[in-house]
Amino acid sequence: MILRLLSSFGANSGKCTTVLANLRNKWTTPANVIKTEPCRRWQSTQMPANRVYDVNTKVPKDVMLFKYENPRFFKMLNIFAVSQFLFWGYLCHFSYTTLKDAPVQKDGKEDLPWYKRVNLGENKYRNSIAIMCFCIGYGVLFASWMFTLRSIRFLVLRKGGDKVSVVTYAPFGTNRIMDVPLKYVSAQESREAARVTVPIKIKNRALYYMLDMRGEFTNTKLYDYSVGLSRKLK
Repeated sequence: MILRLLSSFGANSGKCTTVLANLRNKWTTPANVIKTEPCRRWQSTQMPANRVYDVNTKVPKDVMLFKYENPRFFKMLNIFAVSQFLFWGYLCHFSYTTLKDAPVQKDGKEDLPWYKRVNLGENKYRNSIAIMCFCIGYGVLFASWMFTLRSIRFLVLRKGGDKVSVVTYAPFGTNRIMDVPLKYVSAQESREAARVTVPIKIKNRALYYMLDMRGEFTNTKLYDYSVGLSRKLK
């Protein structure tokens, strides 16, 4: 009798250990699933970031990137420049032909004001005044014309995306157009960071070309990935 009780107790204890093992496996297996499933799901749903070469700049037709319509301002600027050149040119001619050599008497020269002690008709003073007047007039005209010729009116990306047409203002109300390979164009500042103008450098061209921020960027994304890139020009 006692032997039967012991054998039944041993059999029941074996069943208990089996049940406990099954319960342990049942509760540990979902934990592993919870740890691994989010990682697999995150890796599968993550999208790659946009890259520069994902933007297709090889356009099938000409696309305008920028325009700045302000011809009245440049017309008034050049009228002012021409009038200044004529005014200072007349002063140059007047000072060179009209000023006469009139030496100041030495007696009582010390009592005279400084401007009366200067002989403006003397060669060194007359020539200096004439040259100064000419330089002022020519400097105003040159600065105005260079500012006009470096102000971009239109930017057009040509068909195929290899060239860009740079259209600038001209001193006499016309346009100046030049086709430049895109690899020879470099923006010195980004469109978002610019306050007044965006300097554009073109290879083998003196000074910078300027995009006035009062203008309109008609295709911002295409501009940023074509003309708006900073390139090393050798």
